[in-house]
Amino acid sequence: MKKEEQGRQAEEVQERAGKESGRPMGILTVDAAGAAAAGRMEDTVWHELVNAGRTRKILSGPLGGIERLDAGWVVAVIYYKGCRILIPMEEMMINLEGDGRENSDILNRQTRLANNMLGAELDFIVRDLDEASGSVAASRKEAMLRKRAQFYLGQGDNPPMIVPGRIVEARVIAVAQKAVRLEVFGVECSLKARDMAWEWMSDANERFSIGDVVNVKVMKVNGDTADNLKIEVSAREATPNVNRENLFRLRRQGKYVGKVTDVYRGTYFLHLNCRVNAVAHSCNTASLPAQGDEVGFLVTRINEDREVAEGIITRIIKRRS
Repeated sequence: MKKEEQGRQAEEVQERAGKESGRPMGILTVDAAGAAAAGRMEDTVWHELVNAGRTRKILSGPLGGIERLDAGWVVAVIYYKGCRILIPMEEMMINLEGDGRENSDILNRQTRLANNMLGAELDFIVRDLDEASGSVAASRKEAMLRKRAQFYLGQGDNPPMIVPGRIVEARVIAVAQKAVRLEVFGVECSLKARDMAWEWMSDANERFSIGDVVNVKVMKVNGDTADNLKIEVSAREATPNVNRENLFRLRRQGKYVGKVTDVYRGTYFLHLNCRVNAVAHSCNTASLPAQGDEVGFLVTRINEDREVAEGIITRIIKRRS
């Protein structure tokens, strides 16, 4: 009886609210009390966004879309607890360095890279709110500059928290075949796949995904202001070198299975299943292997300086599907 009484009370609240507002009554849900709770949750989220805008608090949410508004503005859309957050593309602070399109329009370059970042967790600071339309404008740039000042430059008598040699966490915000884009406490940088792990890989997508958090070692920090700050990091240097450890377990004339990770001017680069990198300058096969093929490999030399096994591809076990 108690649940029935609560349900009737909730229905009366919805009906009374509809009459007072003068708006047509919406669909009455089976769980009327649950609908009221959902409404309170929306109010709570809006109140949180209002307070975050006043205090300039850094929030974060997944990048859910890229849109062109009727006025022509291109914006990134972040969904924060069900609320749409709009970030103008010029406030995304996307690092365009090394994208290979230096002669193209800047907005197109930014939009292209932003599309590759869909699903990534991004920081933002609320700039403006319109309660009537329920729209929220924000800036990722302001959040990134705040983090840079806090972690790289130090504040007051506090020394910088991130310096060369320190291992820190980084967000994976985009992944391509040969490169991974990271955000390291407000600084974007792009790493080649070979700098992400000691093991060679044919496609970084096989190991890393947008949304991953990886450890990286800070190699260099350049710049004395938040605007011109640049860093160099290595995810490989932040992990033990298992490739070198496993290399000395191999035997000359031993045969092993591996995958071709790359082919360049007749040289084949492989990663063996025993977690060792290898190089083959010749193949004893009826047809030439390709990137991604599983092959048999005969070790002829252990190259300690380059930390690779050298040898010959003896057979193609399985073609890449």
